Amino acid sequence: MSSSDFSSLALQTPLLENLKSLGYATMTDIQAQSLPHILAGKDVIAQGKTGSGKTAAFALGLLQALRVKNYYVQSIVLCPTRELADQVAKEIRRLARTIHNIKVLTLCGGMPFGPQIGSLEHGAHIIVGTPGRIEEHVRKGTLVLDRVSTLVLDEADRMLEMGFQESLDNIVADIPSERQTLLFSATFPAKIEAIAQRIMRSPLRVEVASKHDDSSIKQHFYKVKDDADRLLAVRLLLLKHTPESAVVFCATKRECQQVCDDLKYEGFSAVALHGDLEQRDRDQTLVRFANKSASILVATDVAARGLDVDNLDAVINYHMARDPEIHVHRVGRTGRAGSSGLAFTLFVEKEHYNITILEEYLSMRISTDELPRMSTLDTPIYYAQMTTLQLDGGKKQKIRPGDILGALTGEQGIQGSQVGKINMYDNWAYVAVHTDAAKAALRKLSEGKLKGRSVRVRRLR
Repeated sequence: MSSSDFSSLALQTPLLENLKSLGYATMTDIQAQSLPHILAGKDVIAQGKTGSGKTAAFALGLLQALRVKNYYVQSIVLCPTRELADQVAKEIRRLARTIHNIKVLTLCGGMPFGPQIGSLEHGAHIIVGTPGRIEEHVRKGTLVLDRVSTLVLDEADRMLEMGFQESLDNIVADIPSERQTLLFSATFPAKIEAIAQRIMRSPLRVEVASKHDDSSIKQHFYKVKDDADRLLAVRLLLLKHTPESAVVFCATKRECQQVCDDLKYEGFSAVALHGDLEQRDRDQTLVRFANKSASILVATDVAARGLDVDNLDAVINYHMARDPEIHVHRVGRTGRAGSSGLAFTLFVEKEHYNITILEEYLSMRISTDELPRMSTLDTPIYYAQMTTLQLDGGKKQKIRPGDILGALTGEQGIQGSQVGKINMYDNWAYVAVHTDAAKAALRKLSEGKLKGRSVRVRRLR
């Protein structure tokens, strides 16, 4: 038995059986280095890039220590964004599926406060959420943390960047000092060092390589004349490489929306993700991109972490990141789990100083490449393979993914192979279908019934 095998750990049998059924045999570097200490109850600081397997590392620690019969909040996981919190909660539930009656509750801003109070009244073992909303629940007395034994700060550097320092301090003040604290961060700036000294007890430091292996992510740099030249460069790169899923990073919300609108005008399947979107629009954007019904996500750095998308083919830095660490986070969205990826960075002459800093940080010599030929613009626009349909009914209407799949593939329906991801929400659901089957799927759902009632369906564009 290898020391990097999950079976080498003193985990509960149900957890080991579930890991085996999920195909998890060998630990990632960050798991192998941190899990033995986490399981021993020690405070741990773990530094590693996005996609390193950190969620499973702390999730297994929480689940191993959890006492199911004690129906109160035992662990709390703080995340910078709702998207990451949802992803973390989903992974914890997946790892806990062989242990019955575990309740994981997500508390994030942008969602109604009342239903969260109702959920808390029914009890929970593990809380995952954003600092602002959790602090609000603590302040109003709807969330009691006096028996929390484990605190996890996930993407701690990002939380501090977003201004959550005061909220973190207020939450920590309500948690018993006799606890285990786990801090996960892609980078380790001075602010993280300071907070670790304040809230942790003799933490063990674990660090895995944060710079990306060039064999899995191929980075290319292109010098452009001016800002007006950037969009042309993006079009040439997209048409040349035709990535099924690509993220284009912009510096501001306004530029993010403008680039998305320009790409859509040119015929590309693009969606925007930035701070001015309403929560429902954010959900729809992420659903469409994750289920492959939008090929290009134009985003500010809010999407640099916690973006739950498999097999991201390319990252394009429309604007250079403001510091090398953020560049690493952006590039880390592609080439995950051993797959290959492409990263393209555009810069103008006045940004050459940033290139020099990046060279020092990455310990590599950066050379510029030639953009694809202008004749590449004659290449036909490629389209997303999938289309998203939104149904006016969800979990509260007792609709399940199986009901939607059955309605689509029933008599004179479409093929099961033409149905992609199905995402369920309280009062609506999204289903991805192959674009060439979209009309038939829309008709089948509109004319049929789900749970004995008609459901309105529309195609998201």
